[in-house]
Amino acid sequence: MSVIAVDLKTNKISTALLKIDGEFIESKKRPLGDLRATQVGRFLCSQIDDFIHKAASHHVKVKAIGISVPGIFYEKTGVVWAPNIPGWRNYPLIEDLKKYPYPVRVMSDRCCHILAEQWKGAAKGCKNVIYYSVGSGIYAGIMIDGRILRGNSNIAGAIGWISVNEKFENEYKKCGYLEYFASAKGIADRAHELANTTADYDGPLLNKEINVQDVFNAYKYEDPVAEKVLDQAVKYWGISIANLVSVFNPSKIILGGSVFGPATQFIHRIYEEAARWAQPISMQDVTLELSELGNHAGLVGAGRLALIASEELQT
Repeated sequence: MSVIAVDLKTNKISTALLKIDGEFIESKKRPLGDLRATQVGRFLCSQIDDFIHKAASHHVKVKAIGISVPGIFYEKTGVVWAPNIPGWRNYPLIEDLKKYPYPVRVMSDRCCHILAEQWKGAAKGCKNVIYYSVGSGIYAGIMIDGRILRGNSNIAGAIGWISVNEKFENEYKKCGYLEYFASAKGIADRAHELANTTADYDGPLLNKEINVQDVFNAYKYEDPVAEKVLDQAVKYWGISIANLVSVFNPSKIILGGSVFGPATQFIHRIYEEAARWAQPISMQDVTLELSELGNHAGLVGAGRLALIASEELQT
């Protein structure tokens, strides 16, 4: 027996055939290139079709299909809101998937990531755990009492909108306060802005185009702009984690996303900052740990989602 797992991201798609114990039989990653709207949907289905054939060649039966999407899946309508994929602000993905004779489940990447870590990663066996992801955006997958919290519109975990400042600026509307300052893009943008408004600064962050890795590289050499921007990010990560700890009382917070990564060096500082703000007994209960699955979390979580779908079919 096997399941097909699909991890759709904004610029690529990964597909895998997994045994029911989570072991990978075969996997493949493909770029999306310039595909948009229905082209992405057809390409996703072509990858599923390919892995149905692969399952036959491996002489294993497909039990179900699980799909992780980089946005919001509206379960009632089967529509995906993934604005970073052109034409996917309200894409009817479930219509593309109706042709398959297997149970098919779709869920947001934040939910799939926490499913993965709880099944095969750093949160194995935990019932109260949060996956805290910092990459191009900031989001959380939240599992409480063994159940994933999705909210009224499946948006629960959009922690990029957490604010740690009472002063509002219009710039925060698009991505939220925390993401504006402490996501990969936010860190690069704030560093570039500060470098170009600091009169006596002549360091490497003056370049017209910089990314978050440039900021971390400058930090190694005690660049004052990099230090200021990353110190601020550490503070904001810590405060936002404190808020999650105080509200949800998890046993673990798993740090993932591309920024962890280079931000691993700050884990102790983040914990110390969180401890200043969080409910003290809840803070004593929690540990901060790195994701054990890294870039595979989406695929593993989609695989777990498929297994849950197949188990529900049998009950």
